[in-house]
Amino acid sequence: MENTEKNSFITRFADFAARFGNLLYLRTLRDAFATIMPLYILAGIAVLLNNTVFTWIFSGDTLTTVQYWGNALVNGTLNISGLLIAATIGYCLSVNREFSNPLSTAVVAVAGVVVMMPMQVELVPVAEGASADIFSGVLTYNNLGTGGMFGGILIGLLISELYIKLSTIKQLQINLGNQVPPAVAKSFNVLIPVMLSLAIFAIIATLISMTGTDLISIIKNFIQTPLKNIGTSLWGTVILYTLGNLLWLFGIHQSVIYSSILEPLLIINIQENIAAYAAGEAIPNIINVSQVTSFGLLGGSGSTICLLIATFLIGKNAATRNVAKLSAVPGLFNINEPVLFGYPIVYNISMAIPFLVVPVVGIIISYFATALGWMNPCVTLVPWTTPVLLSGFLATAGDWRAVIVQAVVLVLGVLIYMPFVKVNDRVMERQAAQAEEEDDDSVFDLD
Repeated sequence: MENTEKNSFITRFADFAARFGNLLYLRTLRDAFATIMPLYILAGIAVLLNNTVFTWIFSGDTLTTVQYWGNALVNGTLNISGLLIAATIGYCLSVNREFSNPLSTAVVAVAGVVVMMPMQVELVPVAEGASADIFSGVLTYNNLGTGGMFGGILIGLLISELYIKLSTIKQLQINLGNQVPPAVAKSFNVLIPVMLSLAIFAIIATLISMTGTDLISIIKNFIQTPLKNIGTSLWGTVILYTLGNLLWLFGIHQSVIYSSILEPLLIINIQENIAAYAAGEAIPNIINVSQVTSFGLLGGSGSTICLLIATFLIGKNAATRNVAKLSAVPGLFNINEPVLFGYPIVYNISMAIPFLVVPVVGIIISYFATALGWMNPCVTLVPWTTPVLLSGFLATAGDWRAVIVQAVVLVLGVLIYMPFVKVNDRVMERQAAQAEEEDDDSVFDLD
């Protein structure tokens, strides 16, 4: 009876988590961030080269000229990230809703973000005592980039949803027949929904402007900043990341929580770090996506490269050692599905504690190492497949101390996994013996 209730709870929890992860808007956010992730990585590489490699090779005017390359890349990626995320959200939402014209939704989303931008911006000169100037008819990177990231997300979702709904109303469609090119037909088919969507948002922008502010500023000050401060605090990150890894124990990908809730906030933090590092300013965020992946994702979710090493050192079970051998190379690049399902981690109580604890240890150690000045903060976005030790070096723009911190986390992770490897070996031995006894009993019953 107890096992039945336990299995029933696990089944219900797994079903709930799967449904939660497949919610339309969460799935859209996950798809959108995955689409533009290469641009953020490129921005990180550009900043890394501009502020480290190029400074070793060039100087003076030559350095300034060479750095133009990196600055141009940052302007075309990081500094317009609010626009980029709005466009990709519009497109991905259309695809997920099976809307026939996703490209038009992306265009409407970008236009909607610009509609909500302030008509006038205040620019404060760097020199002390200088008065601020008000400029009209300009778009600033502060509103287009990381400062407008959440604005791009929310406005992109809202105007895309409105546009798609209006486009399904047949009375608003203009059908030119089959005698015109398909692109022209599609354009006229959504002409009225496009006009209505943008007109409605322009009315909202006008009403908000009468209060002396704009929607981008409201979202940034009252939603983005508080949510980021809570969600990407040390303990907020630890809790959300642990909940994501907990799902793996039930066979559900951790991206259900991580990619749709935590990762967008962590990406905003690394964007702010990249921008600050490029400008030579103080780095604002210790917790960011590079810090979490570089120190809490050693070999994949659960830092399972530590499990592989522990298995090679003390593992006795032939099956798990064979799985470790097959998983070693993918594990170097943080791909650990062979471990998760082959060792296994999924539905394996023996491995639950270290699988959840080791990533937390890595995040906490790296956090305090950064806070105490023992290593530099992460200021570049490295691909999640970057091998351990190299990832820490690149994420911190070449700080060798980060490699040492990663090595410490790696060793501690191996030590934490070791006793559980022994427990798992004994469990598997008993399971094998029990299965053999059941087979013997079956043969006896047949006789």
